[in-house]
Formats: sequence, C-alpha cells, structure tokens
Amino acid sequence: MSSKLPAVDRQLFLGGLAIAVVGAILFSAKAIVAKLIYRYPVDAVLLITFRMLFALPLFAAVAVWKARSEAPLSRRDRMRIVVLGLIGYYLSSFLDFLGLQYISAGLERLILFLTPSFVLLMSFFFYRRRVSWMEWAALLISYLGTVLVFLHDVRLGGANIGLGSVLVLGAAISYALYLMLSGELVSRVGAMRLVAYAMCVSCVACIVQFLLLRPWPVLLQQLPQVYGLSLINAVFCTVLPVFLTMIAVARIGPATAAQAGMVGPVSTLFLGALVLAEPITAIQLTGTCLVLVGIYLISKKKA
Repeated sequence: MSSKLPAVDRQLFLGGLAIAVVGAILFSAKAIVAKLIYRYPVDAVLLITFRMLFALPLFAAVAVWKARSEAPLSRRDRMRIVVLGLIGYYLSSFLDFLGLQYISAGLERLILFLTPSFVLLMSFFFYRRRVSWMEWAALLISYLGTVLVFLHDVRLGGANIGLGSVLVLGAAISYALYLMLSGELVSRVGAMRLVAYAMCVSCVACIVQFLLLRPWPVLLQQLPQVYGLSLINAVFCTVLPVFLTMIAVARIGPATAAQAGMVGPVSTLFLGALVLAEPITAIQLTGTCLVLVGIYLISKKKA
C-alpha cells in the first residue's frame, strides 16, 4: 500500500500550511509597521492604542457571536480570561512596542521567537517537567543565536539596545506565561472564543491606559499616514493572522502550524531590509539560523 496522502487530503494539508505561513509573515510584519509608525511623532502608548482601537470592533463581533452561540462561561472562567487578556495581549504587546523604539525589527522578532523556550523553562521550574538533554541543547542553541544578533546590533551603535532588548524579552516572557496559564482554558472554552474575549479585554485595557496617560483629543490630531499604518497594523498584523493561525491549526494541527511559524524571523529580517533598509549581515543570518534550529528541535520534541 502507498503511504502517500490522497490528492484531496494533500491539497488540504498544503492549503493549511500556506495559511499558517501567511499568518506567520503577517504577524511578524507587525514590527515593520510599528517601525514605520515611529517615523512620525508617535510613542508606544499611542501606537498600541490605535492598534487596539481599530482591532476592537472585529474581535468584539466574534466575541458577541460566540457568546450568543455557545454556553455562558462561569464566573471563574470570566475572571481567568480577564487576567489572561491583561498578561498575554495587553502587557506583552505594550512591552513589545516599547522595545521596538530602540532595537531593530529583526532582533525583536528573534527575541519573541524564544517564547517556546520560556514555556519549556517555566514547565521545568514550576511544574517539575523533565527536560531532556536534547531540549537543553536546543535552548542553548537558540539563546546563542539571539546573543549573536544582540552583540551585532550593539556593535553597530545605539545606546538603548540593551533597554529595548530587555523590554521585548519581558514581552516574550509575558506571552509565555499566557500560554502556560491558558492551556486548560483553551480546551474548555475553545481557542477562537478565548482569543476573541482576551483580545477584547486587552483592547479595553489599552484604551483606558491611553485615557489615563494622554488627553483624548490627541487621537484626532494625527497625520493621515499614522491612521493608515495603524489600520494596517490592526487588521493585517493583528486580527487576520490570529484567525489564519486558528484555521491552520484546525487543518494541519498545532505542531505543524508552529513549525510553519518559524518563517516569521526570516520574513522579518528580509522585510526589514526591504522596507526599513536594515542591514542583513552574516552574523544576523547565522544568529537567525541558530534560533530557528533550536526552536525546531524543541517543537519536534514536543510534537
């Protein structure tokens, strides 16, 4: 008997793989769009506010649909979703955009791509999960790649490279904590419903933060380019990749979808060169390859 997939199944698999790749590229492009927005007189507070303000109606529509079509949540689950929304999408996104003011888009994406390794470390320290020598080696390879790119950026100049890297590192750790805490809730609530609710919480938190820190008329005083780029950031780099990734997971499974997401750092590196004129050097390529190899080994072990 042939072990090959039937033609129809293979087409579905390849379609799901393509969806996962497109979702990873769009999500990674968030850093590129943020860098373009920072060319105007915009800070991280305003940037994330516009992103969430434009994304809120779309996530709210999905949240309302799920609330009407599925059983109501318990009070405990609602409270957990609020906490997850604040940790995983509000805090993580805010730290990420803060860090992007100081470091390159390529370095930002590499640091964020260490998130699976932080999940592994949290499992080891908090849940006493056994970590194999292969996994420790994968972690070492990933971190070595990131350190190479970090040292490369420091050598090129920039007094706040360290600050920016620490902020983005905080974003990666925050999102890893979100993934750890959401595991049980995903199976009970559903991925699409959980993301829609958590993103709504995050959107409201970002808007409240803005109203506490900035006068609201500032929202109406921006250049047209800021509104246009923020709309792209919200729709094409936030909402669309979230749902594309969910569709991909449903078609090809979470392990394969996660491996397809490894195209993210590579796409950011080349998009940064194409759009932002960020240099691509041998050290950056070597560091990127090391991170990808490390995360691939972790994903294969977990699969």
